[in-house]
Formats: sequence, structure tokens, C-alpha cells
Amino acid sequence: MQIIISGKGVALTDAIEDYVNRKMAGLEKFLPAIIRATVVVGVETKHHLKGDIFYAECKIEIPGNDLFAKKMAGTAYAAIDLLKNKVEGELKKNKIKTRSVKKRAQAMARRNKEYLG
Repeated sequence: MQIIISGKGVALTDAIEDYVNRKMAGLEKFLPAIIRATVVVGVETKHHLKGDIFYAECKIEIPGNDLFAKKMAGTAYAAIDLLKNKVEGELKKNKIKTRSVKKRAQAMARRNKEYLG
């Protein structure tokens, strides 16, 4: 899996890049067919909130679909942690969805075979 990391409005340090690489590398156990993960870490400027609000967003490219998730938190590391949990959930949901579609297609093929032959 290829991991592309970029920063928006924040300097991307080696520590943040290593942290993102460690967190995102663990996603392959949920779906080994991940082609690319594009992660953006940045600072959100919201005038009604005091202080910096960090966000992390990720676009996961898998065969047939792209998944997207975005999370915000008080620190960049917390946003990355929340993002990893969200992406895990999206991957699990996609896996269940594709399994049910395959099972439905197999059942239809069996019914058609029985009906025709």
C-alpha cells in the first residue's frame, strides 16, 4: 500500500509522518487490496472556537471504490487516531457490503441454473 502524506496550514514534521505511517500501515489487515491512502493533516480555522483545531482526512483507494473519512481534534495526533478508527469502520462496512453483494449474485446464478437446467 502506498501512503501519501501532506500538510495544510501546518508544518509536517518527521514525527507526524512516522505516526501517520504507523497508523495507516495497520489498515492492510482489514483489506489487503488497498492501493493507496492519501492523508492530509491540517489546521482548521474556525473563528467561533478558540485555539487551533487540527483535522486529518484520508482518501483510501480500493478496487472499485474510494473511501473518504475526516476527523477533527485538539491535537494532530488525536485527529490521526480518530481518523484511523473511522477508516477501520469504513473498511469493515465496505467488506461486509461486498460480501453480501457477492453472495446475492451467487444465489441468483444458482437459481438461474436450476431454473434453466
